[in-house]
Amino acid sequence: MGIEVRAATDFADVATMVGPKKPESNVCWCLSYRLPSKENLALRGPERGERVRQLMAEPIPPGVLAYDGDEVVGWAGVHPRAETAFATSRKIPHVDDLDVWSVWCLRVRPGHRGQGIAHHLLDGAIAFAREHGAPAIEGYPVDNRGAKVDLTMAYVGTRSLFERAGFTEAAVSGSVINGFPRLVMRLMLG
Repeated sequence: MGIEVRAATDFADVATMVGPKKPESNVCWCLSYRLPSKENLALRGPERGERVRQLMAEPIPPGVLAYDGDEVVGWAGVHPRAETAFATSRKIPHVDDLDVWSVWCLRVRPGHRGQGIAHHLLDGAIAFAREHGAPAIEGYPVDNRGAKVDLTMAYVGTRSLFERAGFTEAAVSGSVINGFPRLVMRLMLG
């Protein structure tokens, strides 16, 4: 399998991964951690997609996409933590004052799961952060200790996924998803 991960610069491909089937739907669009809560909650229907389009026009795209040939098969939200909701999170602690990047969402398209694409996405997010000068990258996965994680909550990743990419535990957060505690996992890039 020739999976290639690259910056999310094609709106239609991003929409395939995080957009709704019906434009009027209020789906996440991977904005819940990218925008301040008040702005995220105020956006409705097509406004959400338009906000993603605006983020894609900024100098640093809002994430990366995985491709199998020409088909988009995965998405990872990755950006400087200072420009995400994690900058002011009460539940996800700051380990120090380092200007780290955050990877908060790993999503694999149905029909392509179980093929290692999440590993490619995480590696691509690391490379993307490194290319943009990040000194370190953090993720906030669940510590599921091998137990099954509900698919709707699996987007944060698992401890083992992050460990296989070289991340180490930096802190335990005050956040819990699907009954599992979330960790702050960090990889130094410098």
